[in-house]
Amino acid sequence: MKKIGILTSGGDAPGMNAAIRAVVRAGIYNGLEVVGIKRGYEGLINGDIEKMNLSSVADIIHKGGTILRSARCLEFQEEKGFKKALNVMEIFGIDGLVVIGGDGSLRGAEALSKAGIPTIGLPGTIDNDLAYTEYTIGFMTAVGTVVNAISNLRDTSASHDRINIIEVMGRHCGDIALYAGIAGGAESIVIPEVPLSIDEICKRLIQSRNRGKRHSIIMLAEGVVESSYEFKNQIDERAGVETRLTILGHLQRGGSPTVFDRVLASRLGETAVKLLIEGKGSRAVGMSKGEICDLDISEALLIKKEINTELYELAKVLSI
Repeated sequence: MKKIGILTSGGDAPGMNAAIRAVVRAGIYNGLEVVGIKRGYEGLINGDIEKMNLSSVADIIHKGGTILRSARCLEFQEEKGFKKALNVMEIFGIDGLVVIGGDGSLRGAEALSKAGIPTIGLPGTIDNDLAYTEYTIGFMTAVGTVVNAISNLRDTSASHDRINIIEVMGRHCGDIALYAGIAGGAESIVIPEVPLSIDEICKRLIQSRNRGKRHSIIMLAEGVVESSYEFKNQIDERAGVETRLTILGHLQRGGSPTVFDRVLASRLGETAVKLLIEGKGSRAVGMSKGEICDLDISEALLIKKEINTELYELAKVLSI
């Protein structure tokens, strides 16, 4: 192993830069040449590659986003595009690859591994939807961003006796809504893992109103309902309340990564380099019980994500 590459793919996540920095510096420390591949798999196909040095990753650990840029690349999923990517790696003499991204990105890493390229996947997504690891890079920062938004909205909802519905990212995983809802004191948390009951939400609002409470927070994970605006209208009509809907959107992806995400990304990045030096590929690196772990990437992608039932029950207890 003489030269390794690194790329970020899919949606950006705070802490990706910290991971890039760790891979580059750990690689150079161990005598490897490190190259950065711009714009994910698209850059790999197009040969958008540059040599990285210590200065390349100076003053980036605190920055959100990714200095390597990111993109979604459908061409890579086609045979012709995939072969172009393999040719580029051969032309540039890249012996191993570190991929930082979510489920789709790691599936690309899996494909490269099966094609004979030693590839290590790092979990970089705010959704926390990769079941093989307890936490993904960027998740805790995104939760903090949402909690700050809850605090700001609670101030104005209390001033006007309103109910605020806050829609957050997560697609098929409700971890952002669940963690932020508990930390922000939300009265109701709506996530894809638990069947939606508008009647239960309305009952809680009415009971709260009857005991004198005039404002509440409802956390809504995206994708649970077809239309968050229709969800809002149903709450208004059935509970007889006035709600305001806030969709945080891509705001959740930005911002300086938390200490947790910076340390996690750094640990994962260094581990990825160690694995490549040891001649290991087709590995997904993550965290289990507070310790860094790695497992076969195909096995990792087969693990089904399950909700933390203890946390969900805790949220119900604390929101009475």
